[in-house]
Amino acid sequence: MATSPTDIQARPRRYMALLAPGTPLREGLERIQKGRTGALVVLGSNPKVESISTGGFALDVQFTPTALRELAKMDGGIIVSSDFERILAAGVHFVPDGSIPTSETGTRHRTADRTARQTGMPVVTVSASMSTIALFLDRERHAIESSEQILSRANQVIATLSRYRERLAETTRILSTLEVHDQVTIKDVALVAQRVEMIRRLDREMRVYVASLGVDGRLLDMQLYELTHRVDELATLIELDYSPEGEQEHHFRVGALEGLTSAELMELSTVARTMGFGDDHLETRVCPRGHRQVAQLARVPQGLGRRVVEHFGSLQALFGARTAELLEVEGIGADRARLLREGLARLAESAYSDRLD
Repeated sequence: MATSPTDIQARPRRYMALLAPGTPLREGLERIQKGRTGALVVLGSNPKVESISTGGFALDVQFTPTALRELAKMDGGIIVSSDFERILAAGVHFVPDGSIPTSETGTRHRTADRTARQTGMPVVTVSASMSTIALFLDRERHAIESSEQILSRANQVIATLSRYRERLAETTRILSTLEVHDQVTIKDVALVAQRVEMIRRLDREMRVYVASLGVDGRLLDMQLYELTHRVDELATLIELDYSPEGEQEHHFRVGALEGLTSAELMELSTVARTMGFGDDHLETRVCPRGHRQVAQLARVPQGLGRRVVEHFGSLQALFGARTAELLEVEGIGADRARLLREGLARLAESAYSDRLD
């Protein structure tokens, strides 16, 4: 089973959060950074860590930023517990396998990279000469930047995300109009799905920044929620509306776009094929079932809305349904039938107005 980009990012994101500004570990590392003494800290211990450790001394004392700073003045590295609650050892010399490939040049960073690769444990370094902090994890080096650096990039992503959300709103509005007029093509659906995936990618990038900022990322987190709210719901409704007849839901997924490269995501034919439309031409007409349109109606419970759509089978059949026909659906009384008719009429009027504009 292939590992998704989301799964790949989960572990680095977790450690970025543990190393975020305001955490005890980050405070200790910043004290070392300001003191320009340098450090190599292994975040956790296992038999592999023990097998490459020589010298030093066991401690098993409570972790504090001050203790970490003082112990970093000594030669050798430091081992802390996986929960960052205890300092297990200090003054340790790590001797990882020298044949493990690494692109690092400095002695400390070569050792950290090889130690992380050989043991599977994350390793943090503080460079005495460059005054930088780095996390070595899963064969990657992740720079631990200052809040100011992260905020600068995060604000750029938020601005881009805001523009993408506006474009998604516009393409969704156009799709609604086309649905009412029964003129939807595969291209129209693929365009909405493409916009959804673009927003999801920016969302994943932003969550790394939010995690890296710790307490400083709360405002960004609220902005991110506002910009991505209900995007996943939209993806689900698109899947319910347009999965080809006879296809199981898990074979038609907007989420499948996650595996595309950025270049592939720009090709609507690739987007459509990856979602599950097969090799059908982009101009092929498709008929929505009506899940997304019904979900827009106020005071219609989700379960009831799904029963209504399944009863009529298509959005066009639903638009043409009389009140008496709506009453045939289980759970719909006279009041709900009237609300449905009025709501569908408003959607149709809105679509016609948009077309005239």
